[in-house]
Amino acid sequence: MKKIVLAAAVAALTATPALAATDQGVATATVVAPITITHTTGAALDFGAFAAAAGQVSVSTAGAASSTGPVQLGTVSADSFDVAGDAGRTFSISLTGGTVTNGLDTMNFSTTAAATGTLDGLGAASFTVGGTLVVAGTESAGTYTGSYDATVEYN
Repeated sequence: MKKIVLAAAVAALTATPALAATDQGVATATVVAPITITHTTGAALDFGAFAAAAGQVSVSTAGAASSTGPVQLGTVSADSFDVAGDAGRTFSISLTGGTVTNGLDTMNFSTTAAATGTLDGLGAASFTVGGTLVVAGTESAGTYTGSYDATVEYN
């Protein structure tokens, strides 16, 4: 019995304490649906018809018209886009301005929209775009066309 106690005492005195330990962590990943943007069929940022005079023609995101200088003669409309992606996520909206042209004549415009949006429970949302067209007053009569870019990105 003395030998067993002595062996246990020697083992206890010569054992080294643990200087390292290992455990495992947990990792997860979630892949979300990609966000997409589609121009609404038939929609357009339409500044309407107006008599050429120096100033600006504006269309709100709700489609209301205002002007400084040119006299508005026609109806206007805001543009519209549909967004799809991961349900409940928020996204940012960024826009560029653009130029409308008719032959050699050009007019610049800026655009405006809400800064952010939220996808509903089905992963869908939409937003409208308004803008302001700068009119020099020297443009020739006719129809002017152009485009701009709209980009959406998850927040």
